[in-house]
Amino acid sequence: MNLIQRLFQSEITRQVRAALAVHETDATFVQGSRSFQQGDRDRFDYDRQEVMEQALEAWRVNPLARRIVELTSQYVVGGGLSFECKNEVAHKFINKFWDHRLNRMSIRCTEWCDELSRTGNLFIVLTTDAAGMSYVRAIPATQVKEIKSADNDVEQPLSFTFYVQNTEHLTPAEVAYTAYSQQADGQNEDGSFPVVMLHYAINRPVGAQWGESDLAPILRWLSRYANWLEDRARLNRYRTAFLYTVQSRFASEAERLSRQQQLNATPPSPGSILVIDENEVWSVIEPKLAAGEANEDGLALKKMIAAGAGLPLHFLAEPESATRTTAEAAGGPTFRRFEQRQNYFMWLVNDILSIVVRRRAMVDRHLPAGPDFEVTGADISARDNVSLGMAVSNIVNSLAVLRDRQMIDDSEFLRLAYRFAGETVEVDELLAAGRKAGPPLGVKPPGDQSNVDQATPGKPQPIIRVKNPKLIDPATGDEIISKEQQ
Repeated sequence: MNLIQRLFQSEITRQVRAALAVHETDATFVQGSRSFQQGDRDRFDYDRQEVMEQALEAWRVNPLARRIVELTSQYVVGGGLSFECKNEVAHKFINKFWDHRLNRMSIRCTEWCDELSRTGNLFIVLTTDAAGMSYVRAIPATQVKEIKSADNDVEQPLSFTFYVQNTEHLTPAEVAYTAYSQQADGQNEDGSFPVVMLHYAINRPVGAQWGESDLAPILRWLSRYANWLEDRARLNRYRTAFLYTVQSRFASEAERLSRQQQLNATPPSPGSILVIDENEVWSVIEPKLAAGEANEDGLALKKMIAAGAGLPLHFLAEPESATRTTAEAAGGPTFRRFEQRQNYFMWLVNDILSIVVRRRAMVDRHLPAGPDFEVTGADISARDNVSLGMAVSNIVNSLAVLRDRQMIDDSEFLRLAYRFAGETVEVDELLAAGRKAGPPLGVKPPGDQSNVDQATPGKPQPIIRVKNPKLIDPATGDEIISKEQQ
């Protein structure tokens, strides 16, 4: 060792021993690392936790963040969700599950949609009693520690580990729940059902386990806009602050101090009248704030927030343009985004209801294991219905002419009509159902010679015979001749 090493050997030894004696925690050892089973498509654990906490804090204190989350929930589930089931037994059970006081799905769907937008992840714990009734609870994504998935498929979770608060020792304890699997699901030996967890994620890159919050790309811009707005409010307050200066000729410093003390004791109030002599000159000192580009700066920040949230500026209380056409055109992409989120959320609810019905079917033999039902949501935009209604009204008149001239058949007529209506239907099933239902009331099928209208039984009415297209009076049997024929 050289001289410097010998001089500082004791200090180096002390620092090394102190570093080795530090207790290893997540902050001192695993920060900046990732689990062996975690892919490189996900954020680091500490980074993901920080983003979720910042998104929750922004939702609590930032009006723009709260409004962005609320807008998504209002368009996706604000109009309510409904379901249709062909099986009557299954339909009654779903209604019972939906309105159960421990589920309250009508209110819970809004909370789930908010959580999905804030964190990008939704963890649902599903418990089922011995009678087959299921209950659902959402676990905050910030409490979930680890997601263990299959070795060959990251999208097939096996178990979830999350923290729960221990009321006795006031320390968080780890709890692991098994992920739901349709093949392995079933009753235990005592007739109970195992507690399972479901995971749903949005904004998830391919090959990742965790989703991303809708607020994640705009958190820093929300913070910058809030700071800018606070600075503008503070400067505008300072703008109204001013000081009086009194200029006069004083014989001595004591006379000047005496005059200043006199004015400080009775300062002039706003709107008062000052009467002074020619020896005093009063003036006002106010801050000179050059803020000519303040509006452009705030608008630029708000545009970045609106672009990241996928919303037009007039959705965020910023009338960028006074024309209605521009506002309607800007709403088109936003409505498509809300429609995509609504489709995902309806699939989410449909998946949960399928599991609930499947577990009930293990107890109730009258309930089919896989009933055919569909979850639907409210329309995203009422203006789309008006446009579609006008389109259908115009196209049906044109198609009717083609159908009368036998240029298209019934299936093509229905396909084009429903296409302009924006609906997807099975044309063959509609035609088969129409033939099975028969003709409408008041219309006689071919070969029917009855003089009694089925729409009003017991009351004779003139009808048009198919073989002899003449108007016949049922009372006399004579032909009715119109004025034009006369």
